[in-house]
Amino acid sequence: MITRVTLENLTEKYEVEGFIENDPIQFPHRFEKIEDIEIAGFISSLFAYGSRKVFIKKLDDLFGMMEKGPLDFVLNFEPKSLDGFNYRFAKDVDIIEVFLILKRLYSDDGGLKALFEYGYSTLAPCGRGQGEGLNNSILIMLQVVTDYFYSKVQNDVKAGFYHLIPCPKNKGAMKRMNMFLRWMVRKGPVDLGIWNFVQTSELLIPLDVHVARLSREMGLLRRSSNDFKAVVELTENLKKFDKTDPIKFDFAIFGLGINR
Repeated sequence: MITRVTLENLTEKYEVEGFIENDPIQFPHRFEKIEDIEIAGFISSLFAYGSRKVFIKKLDDLFGMMEKGPLDFVLNFEPKSLDGFNYRFAKDVDIIEVFLILKRLYSDDGGLKALFEYGYSTLAPCGRGQGEGLNNSILIMLQVVTDYFYSKVQNDVKAGFYHLIPCPKNKGAMKRMNMFLRWMVRKGPVDLGIWNFVQTSELLIPLDVHVARLSREMGLLRRSSNDFKAVVELTENLKKFDKTDPIKFDFAIFGLGINR
């Protein structure tokens, strides 16, 4: 198994400001207003699949439409502004629906932080910070968020909408949502740390096929499926190296992939 010293050294090397420019986290970093940051982070995370070069170009096009910032774009959103705007599985109707729901969320229901915090607050205190219960608490919070989005759908969306907003009940890795939470909760040279109702110790590793493969090579993951159980296993193993901030090693795993 890889050593703590190696993980710490890789994290120190790659958790630097230079990481930002080629990562989707560059988009929330463009803004200063809290609401702009969280909307930009949320949208960026939804699109973060497939070719990095392609989705960053697509996000650059999207944020180029937001001349007065993401919050203003959301509050004054007009569906016609995204006619013909597609990305892989997500057609324009799917992306438009996400923005319509965000408009409702920010106009009437307090915004993304309020929604995530509500999902977190529905948990009994004993469900937090205790092994499997800790991990389930994040899953339940994400389910509350997903249920909100699904309940607000009013138009004929396609499968792409449900790919953008995946359902935790399917027990998938929820990589993009966990990445968004890392951005919002952790504070460092890369992550933004604007939400404080979740502890860094509670975060889950954003798991994709590359992270999973490298983690198995390092002896940190034995499960063969890249599902939620694998997320739990890897996160718990990373906690053996740093129980207060295990997800910082996401940078180390990324760095190991670059070194290969």
